[in-house]
This record gives sequence, C-alpha cells and structure tokens, in this order.
Amino acid sequence: MKFDNPQLIKYIKGCTSPYHTVDTSLQLLLDAGFTELSLEEPWNLTSGNYVVNVFGTTLFAFHIGEDYRHSLRIASAHTDFPAIRVKPNPITDVKGYTKLNVEMYGGLIQNTWLDRPLGAAGTVVLKGENSYDVDSVLFDTKRPIAIIPNLAIHMNRNVNDGVALNRQKEMLPIIMMKPDGDTTKSEEEVWNQFLADEINCDSSEILSYEITLYPVTEGALVGTDFDFISSPRLDNLTSCFGVLAGIVEAKKNKVDGIRCAILFDNEEVGSRTKQGGAGMLLPNLLERVYRSLGLSRDDMDLDVARGFMISSDVAHGLHPNYPEKNDITNFPVLNGGVTLKQACSQSYAGDAKAIAIVKGLCEEANVAYQIYVNRSDIPGGSTVGSISSAMLPMRTMDIGLPLLAMHSAVETMGARDQEQLNHLMQHFLGDE
Repeated sequence: MKFDNPQLIKYIKGCTSPYHTVDTSLQLLLDAGFTELSLEEPWNLTSGNYVVNVFGTTLFAFHIGEDYRHSLRIASAHTDFPAIRVKPNPITDVKGYTKLNVEMYGGLIQNTWLDRPLGAAGTVVLKGENSYDVDSVLFDTKRPIAIIPNLAIHMNRNVNDGVALNRQKEMLPIIMMKPDGDTTKSEEEVWNQFLADEINCDSSEILSYEITLYPVTEGALVGTDFDFISSPRLDNLTSCFGVLAGIVEAKKNKVDGIRCAILFDNEEVGSRTKQGGAGMLLPNLLERVYRSLGLSRDDMDLDVARGFMISSDVAHGLHPNYPEKNDITNFPVLNGGVTLKQACSQSYAGDAKAIAIVKGLCEEANVAYQIYVNRSDIPGGSTVGSISSAMLPMRTMDIGLPLLAMHSAVETMGARDQEQLNHLMQHFLGDE
C-alpha cells in the first residue's frame, strides 16, 4: 500500500469511529501479510508479523525478527477523536421534531459541529447464545442522518460576539420530523428500529451500542498550490497512518529485534481504561510476546531499559491570525515537518537524550523537524506518551504533525507533512 496523501484521505474516510479505525487498520495489515492473533487464545510465536484487535477499539501489531533481542522499539498513537456520542434511550421529541440525546466525547470545539451533516458509526451488540456470548456488529450509516442547526442571527443578535452552547440543550441534533398522529412506537422502539434496519436484524436482538456522530465531510487538498489538507479527524488519524507505515516497513525489511505498533483508545478522555495507555495493556501485551518466544521477564526488562518508544500525536501549529498564542521561539508551522513536543511538566514525554535520539533519527531519514513548547502562560494539552511510559518505564519521546484548529470538527494540516512522519516511522521501526 502507498502511504501518500490520497491514501491518508481514504484511510480517514473509513475511520468514522474508533471501532472503524481498528477495523480499517486491521484490514490494511492483513492485506500486508500480518497474521491475526486473539487475546483469548494462546500465542505460539516465532519470527513473523502479527496483529491483535484489542476490545474492538485498540490495535496492537508487532514484527519479530530472527534475532529477537537485537532491539525493542515501540510506536504509539490513538484511535479516538473528539466527537459526539449517542446516549442510551436517545430519542426525544419537541413540537414534532425528533432529536437525539447525546453527550460530548473529549474536548471538541462545539460550535464547529453546528450546521454540519452528521453520520453515525460504531458498534451494535446483539443477543447471542447466552449472556456472555454476544455478537458485536460494526455500524456505519455512510450518509448524514443528523444535524445541529444554529439559531438564526435575527433571534440572537450577539451571536458574532461569541455564544456559550449548553451541551444538554443546544447541542442535540435533529434526525426527523415525527409523522402526525404516530403513536404506535415508543421512543426507544424508534431508535432501535432504525439501527435494526441499518444492520439488517430484528430490533428485539439489540442489547446495546456505542455510536459516534461524525462529520460526513471528506478530506480535501486546499490552497492555490495545494499546500493544505482539510479533513475531519486529523487528530489523531495522521499518527495512526504514520505508525502503520512504520510497522509495514518492518515486515518489508525483515529487521531484527521486536518492533511494536500500538493504537490506543480513550486518549481524549484521559486514557485510564482497559484499552487505554494509562493501564497495564501495553506491559501485559509485551510480556505475553516475550513469554511466547521463550524469553524471561528479565529479558524483557533489559530490552525495555535499552529500548525506545515514540508516541505520536498532533501538535499546535502556529496560527497566522493568532501568532501570539505560540511560544516566542519554539513554534511549528505547517509543512515544516515533524514536531518534537517538549514540556518540562512532562505533559509530553521526553528528556534530553530522547530529544537527541529523535533528532538523530530525523537526520538519518532526511526528515524535516521542528520544536513545539507551550507558551509559559498558556498551558497546553497532554497526550499518551508520558502516561504509557509511566506504565512501561521506557525512554519515550512525544512527536506529531502540526495542525490548525485542533479539536474542530474539521482540522487543517500541511500537505507535505504526512510524508515526513511516514518516513520517520519507517526508519524508526523498519531499519536496524
């Protein structure tokens, strides 16, 4: 597979929920020759390339070379993104308008979600043979089914001065007009019947769901010289795409050592879940790999101590309308290359040696790089690098691509930056 901009845009189009990010990424790796393993079955490993679907929304892929102990390298990203999630029993009616009761996932910029056609995607869980044997079905409308209309300026003359939106009242999307006199179905039945029709099952089979609303807008090249990519979910699917490029390169080059790629879920809400970076998932998976190869916990600890991890998540690019929001000497710009993210608070993982290592990797791979540090009076965000390296004590560096409008429904990146990230990940995971 080519890891270029058209493929990035196609990849993002398929990744409409964390479940779909994992499914799309899994299929990409299976097509590249990886072997799928199950968490629920024993692993009998040798040199080769493997991938594991972890609870539907996290992906763990790894390459094992002929010399297992040569080196240990790990690259991570996250599958989730700020979005709108559908609550249980979501149907509510107001004067004939049927609305969805929803909640906000992560720190989204709320007003960017107004007046945008929204699709719905995720998983629907159906009855099985018994209480523990249930069946999860991927669900994606692949069309807009909802919209959150703005209030007309005539009814809110101060709208251009900025409006605070109440998440429970003003962020509920409309999905249909209720037919006059229709009292045959309960509100719960209306939604379950819609889901049943979409996945071709009987509504009585539906037990639960996790459903994300997403902008149906597709990514596009923008600018007189096509300098930019505008797309939903650039945070953090750009990093997922780069990490996948790296682990595929490891297979292609048959490198020695153990090379891992992990795409965590739940970064946008703190990572403290069974499938997130603030848990024991990565240490447990890595120990399982070592045990299956006949290696000891001491072997793993030694390799972790001398190994290296790159955590990839997007960075705040300098905004030309708000240049004062960035640090005065450390500010990344779009198309300036990969960003090394630094913070003395350790909200981004890294130390002096980690910074030097990544700079060296960039120079070896002929990858442009730049530095991001928060303004001292504007605390920035955090990401999974410091969290996961605390759970697996391994030297780690946070990097990413610079974005504008991070956490907007549609974000902007440099069209030349993805290639730089791909090259770095291919060198890091795919070269010895």
